[in-house]
Amino acid sequence: MGTNLRVITLNFWGTELPLERRIELAVRQFQALAPDVICMQEVRPLDGVAGTTTAHVIADQLGMHAHYARACEWRAGEGGMAKPGQEGLAILTHHAAGEVRTLALPEAREADTRLLLSAHVATDGGPIWVHTTHLHYRLDDGVAREQQVLAIDAAIRALGRDKDSSPQIVCGDFNATPDSDEMRFLRGLTTLDGRRTHFQDAWLRLHRECQPGDGPGDGITWSSENEHTRALRSLDIDRRIDYVYVTSRKKDGRATIHDSRVVMTDREAGICASDHYGVLADVQVVANPS
Repeated sequence: MGTNLRVITLNFWGTELPLERRIELAVRQFQALAPDVICMQEVRPLDGVAGTTTAHVIADQLGMHAHYARACEWRAGEGGMAKPGQEGLAILTHHAAGEVRTLALPEAREADTRLLLSAHVATDGGPIWVHTTHLHYRLDDGVAREQQVLAIDAAIRALGRDKDSSPQIVCGDFNATPDSDEMRFLRGLTTLDGRRTHFQDAWLRLHRECQPGDGPGDGITWSSENEHTRALRSLDIDRRIDYVYVTSRKKDGRATIHDSRVVMTDREAGICASDHYGVLADVQVVANPS
């Protein structure tokens, strides 16, 4: 692991077909990128395989542990779903997490509960909290997402955010562009509910801000270049909506972002691993020598 912790976040797009090919493509790219932690959203059980999700299958092939939390469950007909099912979040780690927590986020809906999943992960600089989430997706859900990021910030602050605290990382599919109030709040640029906070947007820390249509090389994670997005064009394509956020940099160098890029863009016969691209970040977790 060394000085830096390598984290990748990816919305895996449930069990949409062709699932086996998507899993194979995801595993191959994860192996090449060698992350220490993988955060996954839209994780679902495999049909007919009790207790096994897409995250467990990927973790097994990578030799990692899958920490899964169910966010919602539905019956046929609920929330517009044709058949029963469930969906959740997962954090994959090389060693079992010391502690795992879940927090239900505000604005729950029928068959659409949102969570914050947190894992206390061992690193060479001591254990740190890594969190993943998936916020409401509709274009007019901004107020709901504001309530959700306020709850996430409160949960992270409760785990310690003073100058001596370990860095914390929160990542996932936030379904909001960088110029939205909910994302600007996380970057310390606006006030919500009379509060302020500050996180580093890992990709933005190292790159210029993207413009619509710039492509994955400029931060886009929900891209018209990805054939899987075509069924959901009503949600606006070519947006940066997947993030790795890191608490503020420490004087001793911890929480410094050394690399961040869009990943999981490989295609096989035109097929990507998911309808989202992923985001990678290398975060310093060991203090600089005195």
